[in-house]
Amino acid sequence: MISKKLETAINEQIKLEEQSARVYMAMASWCEANGLPGAAKFLYTHSDEERLHMLKFIHFLNDRGGYSALQALEMPKTDFSTLADIFKSILHHEEYVTKKINELVDLCLTEKDHTTNSFLQWFVTEQIEEESTVREISDKIKLLGEAHGGYFHVDMYLAGLAATAAASMAAAKKV
Repeated sequence: MISKKLETAINEQIKLEEQSARVYMAMASWCEANGLPGAAKFLYTHSDEERLHMLKFIHFLNDRGGYSALQALEMPKTDFSTLADIFKSILHHEEYVTKKINELVDLCLTEKDHTTNSFLQWFVTEQIEEESTVREISDKIKLLGEAHGGYFHVDMYLAGLAATAAASMAAAKKV
C-alpha cells in the first residue's frame, strides 16, 4: 500500500506529465502551421511519449493501492516566435520535470518506500536523456545563427529523431 503523501505527490506528477503532453502538442501545432513538419512530427511524438509517462504513473499508483485522480489542466502557450524559443522553453520545462521527479525520489526515501523509489529510477534516467536531447537540438539551432536556410536541415534532423522515437515507443508497447 502506498502512503497518502506519495499518492498525492504522484497524482501531481500525473498532472504534470499530462500537462507536458499538451504543451508539446501546442508546440507541434505551431511548428506544423509554420512550415516545420519535421519539428512538428518530433513534438507530436514527444507529446505521445509524455502521455505514456502519465499512464505509467497511473498504472503504478493504481497497482499500489492508490488512486489516480485526474485533475484540471492549464491552457498551454500557443504563440511562439522561433524554433529556438520553443526548444529553450522545452529545456526549461524538462529541467522542471527533472526537479519534480527528484522531489518524488526524496519523498520515497523519507517514506522508506523502496518499491516506489525503484519505479522512479526509470524516470530519473529518462530525464537525463530528455534534457540531453533538447540541449543537442538547441545547440544545432544555435549553429544556424542568422542563416535561416539551415532550418530545413534541422527540420529534417528532427523528423529523423521522431521516426526513431516512434519506433522505440512501438517496440516498448510490444514488450
